[in-house]
Formats: sequence, C-alpha cells, structure tokens
Amino acid sequence: MVAVGSRSLVLMVAVLSCAGLSGELSGELLLQSAAPAAAGQEPAATKTEDGKTVGTKTEDAARPLPDVPALLHAVEANQRTSEAVEKDYLYRSMVTEQESDGHGGVKKTETMEYDVFWLEGVPVRRMTKKNGKELSAEEVKKEDERIDKQVAKDKEKRAKADEKGKETDPRGNDEVTVSRLLELGSFTNARREQLQGRDVIVVDFAGDPKAKTKNRFEDVIRDMVGTAWMDEQDKVLVKAQGHFVNNFKVGGGLVVNIQKGTNFSMEQRKINDEVWLPETIEAQGSFRALLFVGFNGSLRVMDSDYRKFKAKSTILPGMSTVEPVPDPK
Repeated sequence: MVAVGSRSLVLMVAVLSCAGLSGELSGELLLQSAAPAAAGQEPAATKTEDGKTVGTKTEDAARPLPDVPALLHAVEANQRTSEAVEKDYLYRSMVTEQESDGHGGVKKTETMEYDVFWLEGVPVRRMTKKNGKELSAEEVKKEDERIDKQVAKDKEKRAKADEKGKETDPRGNDEVTVSRLLELGSFTNARREQLQGRDVIVVDFAGDPKAKTKNRFEDVIRDMVGTAWMDEQDKVLVKAQGHFVNNFKVGGGLVVNIQKGTNFSMEQRKINDEVWLPETIEAQGSFRALLFVGFNGSLRVMDSDYRKFKAKSTILPGMSTVEPVPDPK
C-alpha cells in the first residue's frame, strides 16, 4: 500500500486509473470484518463481496499478528521493487463499462481492450479494440499520438517534482505515503486469513472526517472506509474493497463528483513467482472528474495474458515498438 498509484489501498482514483479512464487513475471497500470466534470455536470461513471464500485456521489465529504500521511501511517499500519488475511485463486489459439508465437498468455497454506496458518509465495503456472491433488506421494514429503526449507530459511532471525534492508516483502525481494514511484515518480489526491459498493480513480502514488534508487526494481518502488484504510473506497489497460514505465534490462537482455509496474492489495475482500484477478491478456508482473522466453505472476490468516484453524505442505515430518475448521456462 501505499502511495497513490496503480495499486493504492484506499484511493478510488487510483483504481479507476488501472482501467485507463483518467490516464492512470486507481461502494463498497465494504467492511468484510469477521466477528471474533467464541472461545473453543474454530473461526468460520468468510465470504468477500465478490463471493470468494476466505478462511481462518485455528492455528493461524493463535499466531501473533505483525505490527500493522510496520507491515504497511513494508508494503509501501515493496511497491517500488514491484514496479521495477513490472516494467518488464506486457499484459492485456479488457474494460467493460455499463452506463445506468437511472432506473436499475443498463442504458449502454461499451468494451475496450488495451495493451498495458511501461514506456520510458511511465505505465501506459494502448487501446487495441473498441466494442470488439480493431481500431482503424486513423484511430491507431491518434492512440499512438496520445501515448507519446502522455509519456512526455508525465516525464516532465516527474522531472519538475524531482527538482523540488518531492516524491511522486511514476506518472509524476503526488503520493500519499503510509505515514500520511495513518494520520488521515485508522486501521483496525487486524486478522489473519487465507486468500488464493496464501496467508494474508486483513485490516479495516476508516477515514477521519476531522483529519487535516494537504491535497484533493487526501480529501478523497478521508471520506472512505474499506478493507485491505496484504500477503503476509511477500508484504504486498493483494486485494482491496471500499466505498464512499458521503457525496464528494470539488469545485461544486465540476472538478470531481463522486456519489455516496460509490464502491470499488481490486485484486492482484502473482505472476511467474516474481511480481504481483492486477487481475480484476470493479466499481459501481457514479464518479466524474473534469466532466469527461469517469462512469455512471458499473465498471469491470479483467487483466490477463501476462508476458515479458522489450520496448526498443518510443511509440511514434502509427508505429508500435512493443515486442513480446517468450516467458522464461
């Protein structure tokens, strides 16, 4: 967890960014807390919002839990290491967005398919299909031009921040560190569970409405509650769920407008026994930023086909230079 980036624990914007809706953004972080087991009883298995079952073994429950702040700091440090490995990967991302008709039905459904990879130290998403159709030559040109502009802009933002000694994410955006998260809210109800056959430490988060914030990202965090699952061995965030407890607006809703109850969830999987990469992202509700980024209904992102790649140069208009290479055996 960690800083505001592609796998931040509590930032809705970060989760949406993984769907490619705001150039690399990132309800319910529903509180999935299990009630303590009665004396002499084995803790029961629990089900998460997506229907998956996680369990708590009696012997696991008896083992001392790690110090939560120390674990969060370790997760934050491992994010940087993970990004270094992730830069060698290319994967496919399928985004399905359903627009609500306002009466519980679906007004419109759109699907977009992307190649996700890193270019010059910047994570990018290159659209390859829209609603099942390959992009036209003109659309490919525009997409490549968009990526070139995005990479140049993000590198410039990062360089300016570096000159000022500010820490940012790979896209040059302000980070919210674990130290700040501990000031913006509280992590409670720590427990050990099993997820994907691995031990995870689960904690609930609740923002403090009275906490003093320094930027809009922190304002968002302060209005959230949720749950995070962290792999105990690898010390990485593997799952998060959350929701907004109030309507959230910036600039009278023109800059940011998030409806109360808007929820999200994300989950990662371990690839090639070396790096955790996004697998699913889901959101429901209404989110809008700057009038053109967001959704009103539901959003689902499915990532797959993870493979190593090499990028020899930047993407130029009409030309892709991403070259997949076989996974090591």
